[in-house]
Amino acid sequence: MIKRVLIVDDDQGMLLTLKEGLESQIEGFCVLIAGDGLSAIEKLKKNPISLVVTDLRMPRTGMNGYMLLTYVMEEYPDVPVIIMTGYGTVETEQQARAGGASGYIEKPFTVEDLAREITTILEEQSDGGTLQGVTSTTFLQLIEMEEKTCTIRMFDKSSVKQGALFLREGELFDARVGNLRGVSAAYEIFSWDEVELSIQNACAVKKKSIKSDLQAVILEAMCLKDEAGNDEEAAISLEFEEEPGKGDGKDASEKPNALNGIRRKLEDKIGERCGLEDIYPDNSWNGLVEQMARVGSFFNVGELRLIYIDMDESNDFILLPGQDTTVISVRPQCPRERIIQILSG
Repeated sequence: MIKRVLIVDDDQGMLLTLKEGLESQIEGFCVLIAGDGLSAIEKLKKNPISLVVTDLRMPRTGMNGYMLLTYVMEEYPDVPVIIMTGYGTVETEQQARAGGASGYIEKPFTVEDLAREITTILEEQSDGGTLQGVTSTTFLQLIEMEEKTCTIRMFDKSSVKQGALFLREGELFDARVGNLRGVSAAYEIFSWDEVELSIQNACAVKKKSIKSDLQAVILEAMCLKDEAGNDEEAAISLEFEEEPGKGDGKDASEKPNALNGIRRKLEDKIGERCGLEDIYPDNSWNGLVEQMARVGSFFNVGELRLIYIDMDESNDFILLPGQDTTVISVRPQCPRERIIQILSG
């Protein structure tokens, strides 16, 4: 994920000096410059910016540093702002911090000083950890269960887009992708298939703009994604889908024995009340199981034993990890807790 730093100052010489110095100091950074607040806003709209550094006083322009800070906090709350000034006082710093500034640095300063400040603030954006190769929906369901307050920044490898989700106590308050905000931004983020994400253990958003709960937003995003897909391709893939357990090179005689063992265990311990409808191997679930295992490892909650998928009115599914995922279809009225206890024991 490219880190883009936007520096705003009405002193062109200062801008060029900082740009050249920072790009030599911090590897992998791209530094953009703007001579006034209005130009900075245009760059924010056109580029994914990781951090803004702005001079406080820009008398020759129509927008000073305080005004730009207010704009960024309202429109790009996941983007930290560092205030730099040559007229620093205790009151000035207090006012900048109260307005949402993440950093404050007084002129004159060295490029090294500013580089350290930028690096420190950007490292805080991932103080809750980083994770790669997962879908956002899988990860967020655990965030909701843990009732975490955090900002999750995401980078989608296929579209090369960046976005942010804002959660308080497990509730989705807001989302942003580019200039898109709210539930529409959340829908786009949840359509991304494989993301790199970082977690910051803080949330700048205090007002809940997304009224629906997280699960409802995720479900709607999945429906929108399915509708946008190619119906003809989907039909072909279903028509030629292999039967469960075929085509993976395994000895077919080994699978029925293992599956019958699971069936007998449930029927012996629970009887017909177990609600068992079917049991079969299906490697199409392997991706989901692997992602959940990685997320569990990230949170250090232990080895994944099984996944229970509540389908509401239709049959529920239990997934058991393995080279091929074992799928157990059960009726919704089954003794769920007892089955989970038996299979995970």
